[in-house]
Amino acid sequence: MWIPAVALPLAVVLAVLLYFRTADRIGGDPAGERLERIRSLPNYREGKLHNLEPTDMNMPFTVMLKVMWTMLKGADGREPMAALPTVAFDRGAWDKVPADEVAVCWLGHSCVLIKLNGITFLTDPVFGERASTFTFAGPKRFPYTERVTVDQLPPIDVLLLSHDHYDHLCHETITQLVAKDKVGRTITALGVGAHLERWGVKAASITELAWWEEVVVGPVKLTFAPTRHFTGRGLTNRFSTLWGSFVLEGSKRIYFGADSGYSKTFKELGDRFGRFDLAMLECGAYSEYWPQIHMFPEQTAQAARDMNADVLMPIHWAQFALGLHPWKESIQRITGTAGEMRLPLFTPRIGRIVSTLGPVSSERWWEEVR
Repeated sequence: MWIPAVALPLAVVLAVLLYFRTADRIGGDPAGERLERIRSLPNYREGKLHNLEPTDMNMPFTVMLKVMWTMLKGADGREPMAALPTVAFDRGAWDKVPADEVAVCWLGHSCVLIKLNGITFLTDPVFGERASTFTFAGPKRFPYTERVTVDQLPPIDVLLLSHDHYDHLCHETITQLVAKDKVGRTITALGVGAHLERWGVKAASITELAWWEEVVVGPVKLTFAPTRHFTGRGLTNRFSTLWGSFVLEGSKRIYFGADSGYSKTFKELGDRFGRFDLAMLECGAYSEYWPQIHMFPEQTAQAARDMNADVLMPIHWAQFALGLHPWKESIQRITGTAGEMRLPLFTPRIGRIVSTLGPVSSERWWEEVR
């Protein structure tokens, strides 16, 4: 009979729809004053937010199937064959960093601890097992020889969240930070506060910014800058919250780029701010199938040059297989390009605390793993 034949697929569809409407890890949707503020933005039209430049994200169905199949079967080299050689985070050493020094500790992907003018910032932390809608499926984090936990983190003065994708905004991590009372203040993209409030972050501790808006934290000024990307955690909320990057200005000028395709904004950043002591730019998850929302390594190097960066720190790699390329292809390509461009590259081992006032760390630790 036809009823049993359609009952199971229908039940699966209904279960998925129910999950996306009720699961905490999906987050919340902007409403009320937050939604009205989003709708008032100059890049909001036709019911959604837009990039500053035309950005084609359409993917033919046949290509989509090919990408999904490649990711499911696991192409050779997309994940390391052994645990990545990382360093145990030294909380004592971090606490002893003088207020007049700048320190950086990369924790993998886009998660970075930054100490600037005595203030500790943490960017896009993801300590969960998967960067995914589901806890049982989706991109799984690479194994590390040493892995930092929320308990090991120092008190975070300011949590910086660039946008709401799962590899940048992690439900498990946020709820752990709330439970441990680790964060003093959160600064994020407009609309992301809806997720955070659902997960227990106090509304009074959240500051949401639109592009080019500024906020001052002690002696450090932060500017939320545009990127060429998108957002969304559910089935129907793509482009419903804003995305972007952060400029930190204190004794040094640091750029945290998060996710972006190559764009004219990098040149504008250089024109607006003059120069950057350190630019953290994405270097991974690129593909010919989505060339306008993630940069190829050569574009990353050019973006650093466009914005007058003294030193480039590649991020957004070495934690999840989000693209179709081998896991260390991105760092190999950008190392070669940066060398040709005579662009200083900052590649600290994950977990190592490095002062940006000292020699540039260009340790090729990835060569230790296939």
